[in-house]
Amino acid sequence: MEHSPVTTNPLIIMMINMTVVFIVLVSLIYLIKLIHFLDPTKEPAKPHVPEEEEPLVAVKSEPAPPPAPVVEEGISPEIIAAISAAIAACGVAGQVKAVHIVHHEGTAWKASARFNNLQRLQHK
Repeated sequence: MEHSPVTTNPLIIMMINMTVVFIVLVSLIYLIKLIHFLDPTKEPAKPHVPEEEEPLVAVKSEPAPPPAPVVEEGISPEIIAAISAAIAACGVAGQVKAVHIVHHEGTAWKASARFNNLQRLQHK
């Protein structure tokens, strides 16, 4: 006895296969929902007890003045202006709040690592 395919039409074969796949997917969705519903590790829901709240009152306050930049002794205002301009040129919005001198002590490897980190931050 020889077995022959029911159909050789590719569109019908595709529709049969897609139907089987979607039936399996929908059954998996409902299985996952059932597992979430029957989850024994889930903590029981606590009843919500509303606390008595005081009514909110709108209070208008004046904005605080921006803090003055912290500058170490020995750094000229021209250098701070140049640093601020360089930061603004990189596309960073804001205000410079502190300027500290970084002493490059250590090996060339440390200096290279600092340089690479700065390059990586600029490209983000």
